[in-house]
Amino acid sequence: MSDDLDTEELAGRAATGDAAALDALLSRISPQVLRQCLRFLPCRQDAEEACQDALLQVARNIGSFAGRSRFSTWLYVVTANCARQTYRSLKRRADEQPTPLLPLDAADPRTTSVIAGSRLDLLDALERLEAHRPDLVAPLVLRDLCQLTYDEVADHLAIPVGTLKSRIHDARRHVRASLQAA
Repeated sequence: MSDDLDTEELAGRAATGDAAALDALLSRISPQVLRQCLRFLPCRQDAEEACQDALLQVARNIGSFAGRSRFSTWLYVVTANCARQTYRSLKRRADEQPTPLLPLDAADPRTTSVIAGSRLDLLDALERLEAHRPDLVAPLVLRDLCQLTYDEVADHLAIPVGTLKSRIHDARRHVRASLQAA
């Protein structure tokens, strides 16, 4: 039996209230969830915070996993939402802090990762997209960031593949314009 089937089976048992299966499931998916969070958040500590939030959401909401789609697809959605929420929370906390006269912890542009900056720009662009076209965010995140297939995303969102491709096209166009303007 493959790990995927074991994970799917554990998820099914956990969804019916099997506490031992839930514990085993959380242990098994933890590294995968952290890797997924690191795709969104460049700082490992932030990704670890999002990972913990995602695992908590899985534990709290596993009963809502009805098995209509694969558990891995459901998990991608939970993880992506938690990573984006962690980013919003961190951004809000940073905005609420008083600005020091001399920014002691300011990032040095010579040492800041281009990849990290690009991810943050993308998260900002997704936030702007969500404000104007929330229906485009999930398709883009699931396809381009979570790297699910078109069929998996369409199945999860319960929309035809053609509609999904149209939404992804529109989302990419909006995000590209947002990134170019930034």
